[in-house]
Amino acid sequence: MNITLWILAGLLAALFLASGSSKLLQPKAKVVETSGAWAESFAPGVLKGIGLAEALGAIGLILPAAVDIAPALVPAAATGLAVVMAGAAVTHGRRGESKNVAVNAVLLVLAAVVAWGRFGPYAF
Repeated sequence: MNITLWILAGLLAALFLASGSSKLLQPKAKVVETSGAWAESFAPGVLKGIGLAEALGAIGLILPAAVDIAPALVPAAATGLAVVMAGAAVTHGRRGESKNVAVNAVLLVLAAVVAWGRFGPYAF
């Protein structure tokens, strides 16, 4: 199960690092173009905040355990990403974007599995 958790954390980290970096580094118009119309509803600073949360969460899934410094941050990062995905699911649900809600739900569950495993039976 430890290997499975590492694989899940790695996949989530890659996805959230890419997603977060794009929100952090691109102007709002480009984020709307690449991510979807939902981004129009948010101020540029909010989009940057979401991107920062995603990027830091991605780093927190891997780095603390890899360097063995504060590995307890791994489940905290996974929990934070699950919360971000819950917010994303609510946002997309209100907009009637059911496909995006499904993607958010899957990512939420994967992040929750990593949090459960690293808080519980497979903690570092």
